[in-house]
Formats: sequence, C-alpha cells, structure tokens
Amino acid sequence: MLSAESAAVVRATLPAVAGALDEITTRFYGAMFRDRPELLDGMFNRGNQASGAQRRALAGSIAGFATALLDDPDIRPDTLLDRIAHKHAAVGVTDDQYTIVHKYLFGAIAEVLGDAVTPEVATAWDEVYWLMAGALIGREARLYQDAGVAPGEVWRQWTVVERRTETPDVVSFVLRPTDDEPSPRARAGQYVSVRVLMADEVHQLRQYSLSSDPGGELRRITVKRVAGTADAPGGEVSNLLHDQVQEGDELTLSAPFGDVFLDDPTTPLVLVSAGIGGTPMTSILAHLTALGSTHPVLVLHADRSPADHALRTETGELVGQLPGARAVFWYERPDPEEPDAREGLMNLDGIELPENATVFLCGPLPFMRDVRAQLLGAGVPAQRIRYEVFGPDLWLPGPAT
Repeated sequence: MLSAESAAVVRATLPAVAGALDEITTRFYGAMFRDRPELLDGMFNRGNQASGAQRRALAGSIAGFATALLDDPDIRPDTLLDRIAHKHAAVGVTDDQYTIVHKYLFGAIAEVLGDAVTPEVATAWDEVYWLMAGALIGREARLYQDAGVAPGEVWRQWTVVERRTETPDVVSFVLRPTDDEPSPRARAGQYVSVRVLMADEVHQLRQYSLSSDPGGELRRITVKRVAGTADAPGGEVSNLLHDQVQEGDELTLSAPFGDVFLDDPTTPLVLVSAGIGGTPMTSILAHLTALGSTHPVLVLHADRSPADHALRTETGELVGQLPGARAVFWYERPDPEEPDAREGLMNLDGIELPENATVFLCGPLPFMRDVRAQLLGAGVPAQRIRYEVFGPDLWLPGPAT
C-alpha cells in the first residue's frame, strides 16, 4: 500500500520523472555497468542494451507500476509484476541485487532531476521502488521454490541429441539433461534462457520458447537467426547457436519460466502467431495432442511464405490429430501449392472465433498490436488475450495488459 503522503508527491512529480526516465535509465545502466561489470556477464543481453530495448522496458515498468499505484494504492498490478518476475527468475536474479539497482537508479534520478529531488520526493519514490521490489522478490522466491531450485541457481547442462534445420534461418535443437536426472517440470508455452560463452569470454543469454510437448524427458527449442541491420546488431546468441552448436554439444539452460502458459486445456483456445512466434503455439498443440484434447482450438498464423513458416508441417499434423482444431495461415508471398492459405497480412474479418476462448498471442510487436486491436474489435475481452514477448517487454508495460 502506498501511503497517502507519498501518493500525493508521486502524483505531482510523475510527469517530470516519467519524462526524464529515458535519460535516468541511460545513466543508471552506464554507472552500474561501469562499477559492476560482472552484471554484464550472463545477466543482461548486450543486444538489448545496445538497441535501448532494456532501458525502455525498465522505464516503462517503473512508470506503469507508479501509475497503477496512483490508480488504486491498495492493489498491485499483478500482470506486470508476474511478467517481470518470470523474466528475472529465468536469468537468476536474487533479492540482494535489488539493493544494487536501488543505489544506481536513485543516483541517476538525483543526477538528472537535481534540486527537484527534495527529501520528500526522494522518500516518496523510494517507497514506490521498494513496494515494487518487495512484490517482485516475493514472486521470484515462489517461482524458485516451485522450480525446485535455490534462488538464482537456475542453470543446468543439457546435451543436444538432435539438430534440425526448419527453414533457411531457423534451427531446432532437441535436448536431454546431461546428468540424466529427470527434466524439470515445464508448462506448454513457457520459455528457457540459454546461456552461452562468447569469444570475448563474456556470457550472453537469450530466452527461447519450448517448442515441443513439455511433458517428456526431452526438450526442444527452435531458434531464428537474428541478422544485423543498420539500426541494430545481429543476435549474438542466435548466431552462435546457428554457427557452432551441433549434435553432441552441451548447452546451459535455465529452468522453465514464463507467465503465459496453458493452464486450462479444457477451455476453447485461439493460438495467434507470426514468424518465430509460432514456437510456443506448437508446444501448446503438442501438449493438447498428448492429452487427447477434443476441445475447440483455432490456430491462426502469419508468415512471409510457406518456406519461411517454421514448424509448418508439424503444426498441420498436430491440428489434424485434434478433433476440435482447425488452422488458417496467411502468407505475404503465397505458394500455389498452398491453396487454402490466405494472401497478405492477418485479417480476422470472416474468421469465426470459438465462443469464450482464451487467446494466446505471440509475434513481432507491430503484429501483436494490430491483431490485439482486431480481437478487441471482434468482442474478445482484454483479460482473455494473453501475450508473450521475446526480449524486454516494450508493448503494454502498464496494468492494462
């Protein structure tokens, strides 16, 4: 609960703080990594730092949490907090690191806002920070307990038992625990972090959705190569996995995490994806097949072409094994041999959605924004639309997610 005194101060200063958050988070990360370079080794993705994605995500989460507290001081934004907690657990964040973040974040706030940070203002925003940190620490402790690991001790060695090329820029890796101990419990739709050692002896990590039924001893991840552009560097982890990892090699994976997963296989489902965002949907379909589900499932996927559609054949086979399932594909460059596919971008006009369905949504951010708007326009309640973002969540950081 945010005190009434602090709420009044935060409400008055939120516009100024929010307006300066980009500069604040830039200085925060710069100072923290200067003094604590070990945090760059396996904790933060350098690509997200270089692109500014991590900085913008942090700024959005702070502003979103503060706004939610002002809207209702007695209620915490569970969706926002759960999403952050799962991301943190997947990289092994521990509660002592919140003290480190506090030191550098508030140092940056003081630098940027100067004399505007009076003792009263500092106290109010300190209360906001520790309310958020305390909520996350509690959630992360429960996640570690549920995963059966000590706080932060999420890593385990896995052996690649199969490498399979899915498309020219997508590869799947099938993995088994190297120690031959049972695989950790996972839920369909969740992800793991992959931690690799780069040529400069710095560890980097990236999250990848499980793309197969998580109920067995084997796990599969399906990785798209992220090529560099004029605006952003290539994906360090994805390129290393594509170029260097072969059958018989070992990978370091975290325990599975992620707040968007299949928790009720009996409800009608709509699985909406584009590009590599189809990987968690394949996991959900495989799990439903293993359960012998007969409930309604509508699979909607958009891609550049059938040749670019990773796991396309497997998706079709899984849909064929589910009596209540059907699929519709959209391709920007259709193939005459795919007469049932639709041309262009995903358009839900004329698509009959199952009644009272839960929607899972994953893909590039512009795609998800557009399709979410279409779903809302079709009468799907916002609370029934669940989405997953690869990397920092820059889409809907506020409580309306």
